[in-house]
Amino acid sequence: MWRTVSPCEALSSAPVGGGRNRVSWVMNIGVPTDYSRTDLEAHAHEAAAAEQCDGFGITLFTAASVQRWSRGEHGGATVDATVGISKPTWAADHTGSHGHWSPGTINLVAAAPVPLSEAAAVNVVMTITEAKTQALLEAGVAGTGTASDAVVVLWPSTVDDASHEPERFGGPRSPWGSRLALAAYDAVLGAMPT
Repeated sequence: MWRTVSPCEALSSAPVGGGRNRVSWVMNIGVPTDYSRTDLEAHAHEAAAAEQCDGFGITLFTAASVQRWSRGEHGGATVDATVGISKPTWAADHTGSHGHWSPGTINLVAAAPVPLSEAAAVNVVMTITEAKTQALLEAGVAGTGTASDAVVVLWPSTVDDASHEPERFGGPRSPWGSRLALAAYDAVLGAMPT
């Protein structure tokens, strides 16, 4: 569970609350490996009510242990990860097995302490995903992730220095993209099941 001090900006591929939003919290719900609920919004609402969450939030789901998470941090950028890789898959699967899904899921929640332009936020999602894939490949995982991986990127709506323009770039060679990439890489390796 992540609660923000004040609502912040978010871009996410999460199944509930995903897209471009202003959020007050993010929740990562652990589910069993035979999870079959399709009413994800209702499940998210139940969990948010139980946690007394106020405002709008993002809900992630994973069959990985939510107690076994890891944080990567580089120069003020953070990424928290839960990693379930019991069913790794390749993004470009030439076998045509796109219809089979099994829970596992790598969920990444990233935070930058500076405002991001929308283009930079999209680029950060790409950069974090590339760093996740690099970590998996270097750990010997035969896949680029799982079929249900999700990313959340959070950044402040404003900063103390009102003259600070939003970052325009989020790629791996940009200042904040490179920090988030290193943080994501470390978080994924740190949360890898043993």
